[in-house]
Amino acid sequence: MGRFYIDGGRCLEGTLRIQGGKNAVLPILAATVLNGDVSYIQDCPRILDVFTMIRILESIGCKVRWDDKTFMIDSSSVDSYKIPEELVREMRSSIILLGSVLGRHKKVIISYPGGCPLGPRPIDLHIKALKQLGASIKEEHGFIICEAPKLVGAKIHLDFPSVGATENIMLAAVLAEGTTEIHNAAKEPEIKDLQDFLNGMGAKIKGASSDVITIEGVKSLHQVEHKVIPDRIVTGTYLAAAAITGGEVLLTNVNPNHIQAINSKLKEAGCRIIEEKDRIYLKAPKKLKNIDIIRTQPYPGFPTDMQAQMMAMLTVASGASIITETVFESRYKHVDELIRMGANITLEGRTAIIKGVGHLTGTNVYAKDLRGGAALIIAGLVAEGVTIVDGAKHIERGYEQIDKDLNILGASIRKD
Repeated sequence: MGRFYIDGGRCLEGTLRIQGGKNAVLPILAATVLNGDVSYIQDCPRILDVFTMIRILESIGCKVRWDDKTFMIDSSSVDSYKIPEELVREMRSSIILLGSVLGRHKKVIISYPGGCPLGPRPIDLHIKALKQLGASIKEEHGFIICEAPKLVGAKIHLDFPSVGATENIMLAAVLAEGTTEIHNAAKEPEIKDLQDFLNGMGAKIKGASSDVITIEGVKSLHQVEHKVIPDRIVTGTYLAAAAITGGEVLLTNVNPNHIQAINSKLKEAGCRIIEEKDRIYLKAPKKLKNIDIIRTQPYPGFPTDMQAQMMAMLTVASGASIITETVFESRYKHVDELIRMGANITLEGRTAIIKGVGHLTGTNVYAKDLRGGAALIIAGLVAEGVTIVDGAKHIERGYEQIDKDLNILGASIRKD
């Protein structure tokens, strides 16, 4: 799977451009199935999850061309509603194809998704919502068989503001008859980006970023060109990386409004942050302060995807910090690896107590999931000696070139 070698002890300084958003581009790629036309998507990150989604789209008949950071996807020749099981199991985000392929073909067969082992990720909200739109759904031998001769708009109340369920409803409802309302919808910026992309191809959607999203079904869609929003989790990761090293960085191609919860905690840790339209400047103190508590929540709360990176940062802060994970029950797989590096972390159920230590020590650790892997790299930046992070493939699912990016800022990291 590859590994990263980090020679710690270097302060991060300089300017870096942030990649397009992983969690924004994946549902947008799924949505290209709907228009039966050409879609141009700019600023696509070159990450493993995007490569997997492209392979899925090609397997069902899409023609794809990649020119630097822009994808051209022609879905006019889509001729299959069966999603290859081996590709679906590589990535949990593949479940968003449920809504788009159903909307296009009125039938879809897909296996349960894979991805990082973060604990149970039930898709009952997706299934329940699609049934309300008129789909009949059977589950056989690990496959979901979904059919709908006609999709009809409905008023759907989500028990939880699930990002994936919200996206699947939007994708399925675009070409449905009548109007669909999603109540208790997810508010993440990636939902707004999907709305903008779909509206660009002729959909009629409003309300993204609010509790209620309204989709007025249309009969057809057309060609579209769209630029993906910056990746807010990559932004937060590099800010935490700079902070742990006592660094000073300027990140460009960012949206500060999307990471207010992250910036608030960085400021609490003693970092100076200046926000501009599409830039963020951070200057870290010589010694980070502890953070009383971080509680992961749906947007606009603190993102679960930044929990591991902030924990790594706090391992060398002064005093004790507390993190409570409320979204995924198995998202502490990085804790044992941080402890191997000398961190003082105690787990009590879904709560982690991090007592800052004087230093971390480089050793061999293993990335068991995407964000936990990023956390281990962050810890390695400040550890004494060399840290070897196995499991690079997990990290490359979401970071385009984390080794090159950090080296631009003055780190010493290489991959084999």
